[in-house]
Amino acid sequence: MGTIKKGVLGGFSGKVGSVVGASWKGIDYIRSLPASVRNPRTEGQVSQRTKFIVALEFLRPIIAYLNVGFKPYASKQSPYNAAMSYNVSNAVTGTFPDFVMDYPNVLVSRGSLLGAEDASATAAAGSIAFAWSNNSGVNNAKETDLAMPLAFNISKGQAVFKTNGAERSAEADVLTIPANWSGDDVQLYLGFVSMDGLLVASSVYLGQQSIV
Repeated sequence: MGTIKKGVLGGFSGKVGSVVGASWKGIDYIRSLPASVRNPRTEGQVSQRTKFIVALEFLRPIIAYLNVGFKPYASKQSPYNAAMSYNVSNAVTGTFPDFVMDYPNVLVSRGSLLGAEDASATAAAGSIAFAWSNNSGVNNAKETDLAMPLAFNISKGQAVFKTNGAERSAEADVLTIPANWSGDDVQLYLGFVSMDGLLVASSVYLGQQSIV
């Protein structure tokens, strides 16, 4: 219950209905009570959290890669948070609660550097060979740009990658794959980063392959 201090025209302390009266440095003031949230776990909130968890399972094993791949978006947030924001919005599909990653729409790197052209990947025993055309000299692409190949193992939730691979002019690079990945399916991506690390290309999805 509120208490009137100086008559009906004076200030009061305590709570009256949805209003709280108080005094600060001799100044009487009132404020409304904060609105209570009856159900903080609405369907929309739970749906968004579920999307977040699905994206997290894919992105967490490649944080070191994302620190390079999403560096251009790290001015007001971390590269990881930038990658999470993009992929939750653009690469998680399905109907609640059955969300899954839409791998062709995933970006593991994002930026204004010219990306890979005519890129491909081929799985062999213990390795994956990446290839591309040397499109240096077009727009801002340079021969010294470094390849960023990545392979994500769906069943194991693991990844192997490079953030400073072969130069664009080499037109090829190889990822060594763990022996226990034999028979597993992997999702494959290829990005590029400039030699000084300031420019990054949006990654190209190279499909799914089974490890021999």
